[in-house]
Amino acid sequence: MTRLELYRDKPKQFSWKGPFFFILACILITVGFFVFRYYYQNTIRIEAPSENLGRKVVILLPNDQKVYTYENLIYEKDGKTYYKGESNTIDLTGGTIEYKNWK
Repeated sequence: MTRLELYRDKPKQFSWKGPFFFILACILITVGFFVFRYYYQNTIRIEAPSENLGRKVVILLPNDQKVYTYENLIYEKDGKTYYKGESNTIDLTGGTIEYKNWK
């Protein structure tokens, strides 16, 4: 029997090692990605700074309107009383300030 006849008749054996390790590596990489993503999302903390706004006050204006605000948002400049909001400033000159607890 020649070498050609010896090796021609044998069927090739399929190895499961290559595909098995490839699939296992893909699964491990995917699990690692999701574990890292979950951990990273839980470590992010966004907290607003706490502001001390003071006591609640009601300002009664001369035209019978009321302004409900906090004590630390009111300031005086050149003898006039102002309310300093987030995006605006209101002149409250002539109003009387009452310290009331409002809802």
